[in-house]
Amino acid sequence: MLDDFLIRATLAGVGVGLGASLLGCFVVWRRMAYFGDATAHAAILGVALSLGFALPVPGGVLVVALIMALTITALSRRGQAMDTVLGVLAHAALAFGLMAVAFLPGARLNLESYLFGDILSVSKSDLALVWGGTALLTVWLAWRWQALLTATLNPDLAAASGIDPEREQLGLTLALALVVALSIKVVGALLITALLIIPAAAARPFARTPEAMLGLAALVAVISALGGLRLAWVLDTPAGPSIVTCAVMLFALGQIAARLRR
Repeated sequence: MLDDFLIRATLAGVGVGLGASLLGCFVVWRRMAYFGDATAHAAILGVALSLGFALPVPGGVLVVALIMALTITALSRRGQAMDTVLGVLAHAALAFGLMAVAFLPGARLNLESYLFGDILSVSKSDLALVWGGTALLTVWLAWRWQALLTATLNPDLAAASGIDPEREQLGLTLALALVVALSIKVVGALLITALLIIPAAAARPFARTPEAMLGLAALVAVISALGGLRLAWVLDTPAGPSIVTCAVMLFALGQIAARLRR
């Protein structure tokens, strides 16, 4: 049954959705949306370097995304104007990546799959990578949950409690790079930020606790993955954008429901 491409696509969508939504809550709480966008754009440069040097694409994406994330973190500690820096780095990485891909023979044909994902071509090894990474991320979040939450909501309290906020920030940076690397084939570099932010944003009005928001965000992500694949099947549209479209629809419905409750 696992040989059926639809089953593999469903499992990949659910796995990436879970991983992205769990990390996405911290992205929303810390207002790191543009940070995630810059890291995701760097993935295209990672793809180009991986293809050029005949390396595994997820590994190359992970390294470049990590370098980008660490660069942004270092600049933020120096007090740089982060909105400008993030804008420059995000578009520079995307432009350099697209130019580099243009020099690779035969790579142009595959560029769209890296930009918008190609979930229907996910293999068993891709599935193992996605679910292995999601499991690793879940275990790490469970282990560091209290420290991460304290450092996110009140850095001063975290420091007084013996928690190093910068270390927790570094952990989130590593996790973000991992999620980008896992998601490149499923939803693509241009859409992964949406999967990070939208489920968490949709869950936020209905969650009374951080744990509840985490659970609701994961539920929204799973429904988005399943609904988006169904939408793509019925309408014959690209799967990655269809998943994000479904997430946006859930977000819009949530906002309407939240207003009606007031």
